[in-house]
Amino acid sequence: MDAKNTERYLENLQGEIDGASLYRALAEVESDPKLAEVYRRLAAVEESHAEYWKKQLGRLGARIPSLKPGFRTRALAFLARRFGPAFVLPVINTLEQADSGVYDKQPEAVAGGLPDAERSHARILSAIANPRSGMEGGTIARLEGRHRAMGGNALRAAVLGANDGLVSNLSLVMGVAGAAVGNATILLTGLAGLVAGACSMAMGEWLSVNSSRELYQKQIRTEAMELEEVPEEEKEELVLIYQAKGLSEAEARALADKLLSDKDTALDTLVREELGIDPNELGGSAWGAAGTSFLLFSIGAIFPVAPYFFFSGWSALLASLASAGVALAVIGAGTSLFTGRGALFSAFRQLAIGFAAAGVTYGIGSLVGVSLAG
Repeated sequence: MDAKNTERYLENLQGEIDGASLYRALAEVESDPKLAEVYRRLAAVEESHAEYWKKQLGRLGARIPSLKPGFRTRALAFLARRFGPAFVLPVINTLEQADSGVYDKQPEAVAGGLPDAERSHARILSAIANPRSGMEGGTIARLEGRHRAMGGNALRAAVLGANDGLVSNLSLVMGVAGAAVGNATILLTGLAGLVAGACSMAMGEWLSVNSSRELYQKQIRTEAMELEEVPEEEKEELVLIYQAKGLSEAEARALADKLLSDKDTALDTLVREELGIDPNELGGSAWGAAGTSFLLFSIGAIFPVAPYFFFSGWSALLASLASAGVALAVIGAGTSLFTGRGALFSAFRQLAIGFAAAGVTYGIGSLVGVSLAG
């Protein structure tokens, strides 16, 4: 039996099972019947690919195992059912683009036509996740609000926001604990670090989103002025945009003439097509982004602090490390959803990084504490 090829076939089979299961989950929760049908068709193709690899395994005389969807697939499916397809679609799209060339150098896959199918899937997912890329106008309008409202990748932002709070406050708490100060001082420092860090993150997010909104508003005003003063130039820009999307010059001019016949519609179209801005969203709510950032940072930052409410001394320090360790592992597993690495590897890597940072600050705190005591 060819062990090397068997291992590769099994890995391919697992990937197709994961893909089929995930697309089936998206189809189940997708409210739009047309999109749900697209997901079902993608699942069917993945299932046919799975059968292909089962046949390859059979040809080698290998046992065909009963494989189940992996951790990442189950987690993404759970999040899709809980928060809707738009919540996980950016992550799925990123993973699909990364895997689109996985079969290019596998002769059996090339012989079966699998690389073309995978690249087709990547293009379809990209069109759904980024509706400006050429889908029919009504579909763009329907999808755009749902997907843009998620700010591009809410899942990634949630995981990384909580991680910032956890690692920074764990390091702060361990640094103060290393100085051998009292339990109340450690608790106060941890809570101060939580509030200060969360406020800083919230303010930064508010400034970022609000600055983007102001820039978008300025660009829209400029576009409105140009539409009023040089309408022919704006028309030519629209014509070129639609030609780039595949329309003939005659079709592009007819569509541009129709859109420019109404100034409000024309401005809305130019802003969306030329600037890539949704005038109804403008990057989202600055206050909403600030509040979310504050909450996510606080959730992560509370884990190393909470044990000091109930314990003291070494018991509190060990409980703090244990609590933070569990949170670090969960966050690490969460990052595997959008990095493509294994959940266990990501969890251990996150533990190592978090505890390394805590160890450094604990050591510095110990040195400072000795120095001050001397």
